[in-house]
Amino acid sequence: MCGIAGILTGTKASSDDLATGVLAMTEVLLHRGPDAGDHWLDEESGLALGHRRLSIIDLSETGAQPMTSGSGRYVIVYNGEIYNFGDLRETLSQEGQSFRGTSDTEVILAGFDAWGIEPTLKKLIGMFAFAVWDRTERVLILSRDRLGIKPLYWTDTGKGILFASELKALRAHPTFRVEINHGALAGFLRQGYIAQPKTIYRGVQKLAPGKMLILRPKQEPKLESYWTLADVVEEGLDQPFEGDAEEAEDALDALLRDAVGRRMIADVPLGAFLSGGIDSSLVTALMQAQSTTPVKTFSVGFGEDDYDEAHHAKQVAQHLGTDHTELYVSPEEALNVVPKLPEIYDEPFADASQIPTYLISKLTRQSVTVALSGDGGDELFGGYTRYLAAARFGRLLFGQPGGLRNVEARVLRALPPASWDALARAIPARQRPRQLGDKMHKLSDALTGTPETFYRNVTGHWEDPSTMVIGAAQTPIPYDAEEAQALVPDAVEQMQYLDMMSYLPDDILTKVDRASMAVSLEVRVPLLDHRVVAFAWSLPKSMKIRRGRSKWILRQLLDRYVPAHMVERPKSGFSVPIDKWLRGPLRDWAEALLDESRLKSEGFFKPEPIRRKWQQHLSGKKNWQAELWDVLMFQAWLERWK
Repeated sequence: MCGIAGILTGTKASSDDLATGVLAMTEVLLHRGPDAGDHWLDEESGLALGHRRLSIIDLSETGAQPMTSGSGRYVIVYNGEIYNFGDLRETLSQEGQSFRGTSDTEVILAGFDAWGIEPTLKKLIGMFAFAVWDRTERVLILSRDRLGIKPLYWTDTGKGILFASELKALRAHPTFRVEINHGALAGFLRQGYIAQPKTIYRGVQKLAPGKMLILRPKQEPKLESYWTLADVVEEGLDQPFEGDAEEAEDALDALLRDAVGRRMIADVPLGAFLSGGIDSSLVTALMQAQSTTPVKTFSVGFGEDDYDEAHHAKQVAQHLGTDHTELYVSPEEALNVVPKLPEIYDEPFADASQIPTYLISKLTRQSVTVALSGDGGDELFGGYTRYLAAARFGRLLFGQPGGLRNVEARVLRALPPASWDALARAIPARQRPRQLGDKMHKLSDALTGTPETFYRNVTGHWEDPSTMVIGAAQTPIPYDAEEAQALVPDAVEQMQYLDMMSYLPDDILTKVDRASMAVSLEVRVPLLDHRVVAFAWSLPKSMKIRRGRSKWILRQLLDRYVPAHMVERPKSGFSVPIDKWLRGPLRDWAEALLDESRLKSEGFFKPEPIRRKWQQHLSGKKNWQAELWDVLMFQAWLERWK
């Protein structure tokens, strides 16, 4: 795992200028690659490739980057891991390729020499973002893995192309000019993250998953796809899995064992995040089943019962026999992370689970350099509450006349959130949904008639942020709703598709990448092996959601390794009580950032709706934590990066 950066001006440039620019960029990526760093220049083309290394495979100099292929044609800087590099190396050796070391980077380059770039990409199982310079064709190609696990940003400054693993590296180059994208800011307030290809800066883009960006000097950039989720979904729906449930479990068991086993290859210590939920427990179980020694597992707990999963993780760890480490974090320790967030997430990012994700990454890095996580299970196998709601109440949500839906909405809103929460206390703690009142009011807002509008409402934060972001003509939607409906007409599967197109890469995977790399920890996500993704989309919905239970097939499979009673509980997520903190220990910090005169002088927001929600939140009348955290994360980011 590493950090990459580079420059392409397309005209002859001095080695001093190129080196100075690329070293300034890689210097700020030290956290992504603390073990080594270097750069490679082509003065005639105005090209500089920079790399910071976190050594995982082949710790020797033969694994160092930038690396040149055996033929001398290709030079690469690469961030990620290829999990089938051993198989590919054997095939390439049989075809006449030779190797100096044992790194996966060298295997990628040998593949480029033997097969070409795009054919090699299609053979890779892994996570990656890379830049490769073709010295023969004089072309620079940027590419990103299929699901968007590893990040890659790029921009044309007018004086050349810049690219990097993080925005702060682009900012470090002297030709970069800061201009905030007000439309992207409106989208951020809607979703809590900035969806690709946009970024917070005008003219800067995230390279989308499954894409190649082809950059030739003095020519327009060309974007091509080597893999699309739409193709995978279409194939899965057209050619569904034909076996019964037991056969599907067996097939998934074998596939996940292989995906997990491949991700256990490392030349450094390795472990796993373990929350005690279905996904992380299954990944850990499959690790332990393939390990001759206890797997190192890690969990973080909090003092509040509604936010504490550490005791569940401990039960699972004891059952599986892992070498388990848990850390109970005080509110003060969690709050101490908040000032670091603008530096870790160098564009506005407002998923509050960023805090515990950083804390578990920091804990884990004290013992290992690589950790496996269970991310992706919810999107693939129907884990989110919104999927259950659509499956259970689809006819009520989408099939009723408008007038009746309005009545239903009024019924849900008849009780204030606090009263719903009081009713929820009658439910046993193990089955009690968190923040029921807020969810019921959000559900009332979602009674709109179509799956896409339901999805937009239940996942959205500010209702119409373009009206409060000064200079934003409209609020962008990070997907094509008509395309999604045509491709996946079923309401639940349509939402799964929309989540995988945006929420997964731009929120979940961004959160994990930045939090883990801030402490130089590599996180691998076996459930997002592209073969697992294809298999999941070939399964009928009934194997994902059945009799009101989410992730049905994962639960059935996990039963083979962990007793059901250890993991059966309502989905709670991985978060912290931001709502209470904003009324308590974070109140003064928030008040300063939301000061009316400050908001006016900065010129990004109309203060009135923000101040109104802030006062309602402080009074306890409404829980506006998501909306307020959006604004606060932008304000904190602006304070750090303006």
